Amino acid sequence: MTESHFLDAPTDGRRATAATTPAAQRRAERPLRILIPSYRSAPHTGGQGIYVQNLSRALADLGHHVDVASGPPYPELDPRVGLIRLPSLDLFSEKNAFKALKWKHLLSRPDAYEWWAHNTGAFAEPATFGMRLARHVTALPQPYDLVHDNQSLSWGLLQIARRGTPVVATLHHPITRDRDVALGEAKDWGTRALLRRWYGFLRMQAEVARALPALIAVSQSTRRDAATDFGLDPARMTVIHNGVDTTTFRPLPEVPRRNDLMVATVSANTPLKGLAYLPPAFSGVAQRQPQLKLEIVAKPPAADILTQNASGTARARIRFRPGLSQTDLVRLYAEATVAVAPSLYEGFGLPAAEAMACGVPVIATSGGALPEVVGDAGMIVPAADAAALADAISALLDDPAQRLALGARGLLRATSQFRWDQNAKACVAIYRRILGGC
Repeated sequence: MTESHFLDAPTDGRRATAATTPAAQRRAERPLRILIPSYRSAPHTGGQGIYVQNLSRALADLGHHVDVASGPPYPELDPRVGLIRLPSLDLFSEKNAFKALKWKHLLSRPDAYEWWAHNTGAFAEPATFGMRLARHVTALPQPYDLVHDNQSLSWGLLQIARRGTPVVATLHHPITRDRDVALGEAKDWGTRALLRRWYGFLRMQAEVARALPALIAVSQSTRRDAATDFGLDPARMTVIHNGVDTTTFRPLPEVPRRNDLMVATVSANTPLKGLAYLPPAFSGVAQRQPQLKLEIVAKPPAADILTQNASGTARARIRFRPGLSQTDLVRLYAEATVAVAPSLYEGFGLPAAEAMACGVPVIATSGGALPEVVGDAGMIVPAADAAALADAISALLDDPAQRLALGARGLLRATSQFRWDQNAKACVAIYRRILGGC
């Protein structure tokens, strides 16, 4: 029975159907036991960690029992949300991953496979996390009502589903887009071969996604691109936009907004995030704006993109700010004249939405879902076009009235359209549909 039966049930004394009986209503409203698996879940690892943190809290606000199962680095969760730690070898934190193997690891299939795959150039964490997850869930005396996967899309999910626990999954974006951008920037066949080995897990993700009964896409862009890249039926995907934690990301009226500060938050140092286009765009503006500064909330990349892509005078005015706390990031947004989202592709674009929630005027590229998120509350420029980005920055710096208007529109859009309580309610509607109205 679908949820529409509950919405359309008669309330004017006509003959009640089974869906309108008190017992059916109680079943439809009962709290659910929900497990959210996520192979890496710390908020500082990117948008997926923020998603787990906020969705689990919003589901708990609705009265549901929620646990998060995660490998390291572990999430920061609301006290009402349980954490199930599923330790991996965490080889990315090892100085020498090859020497990290211990005899005890040979007794564990996930550990042995993770070590072998990592040291032969593959990314195995989603698959090995799924093995550990399936072993944990299938051993539980009391099953969960439903498992909501956070884009691990591992074989283990199918094992759980075969044991009778329904599984749905969120797609943040098809990682085929990361692979394609990386392959396009590779300079030799050897690098391309290594990249194809690294992204080999995508075959697993596509097959698992096709096998699940329902998928949640965080944007229309993700829905469209996942359908194309993973061979999915778009009708099986429901778009539920991410939310913004507006108790944290909010205007700070007591902090004076500067007129000489450009800010960009880049969640990962990958080509997909478009970091390489920021220094040349900034250089083009800095010649006309000698006081302008650029602060990039990210770790400096391995390659010196400042030396390669920024003029000497502009280079001294660019600073990387890795590891900022949310409190410091919100204050930085409060001071910023403009925020820039330079990505070549985003499945959603949480940094842009968070900047909007702080009242900062936003300039974003046309990459992926960014135009969908920003809407008419910011400026959109073509992706991978440093000159167009520089022109938009200059135009906005020269127009205080437009900055004020865009900041106000962005704040209204973020706080009205990107809410975690709405996200959680929409997810629960899908859960109950999968569970037959329970």
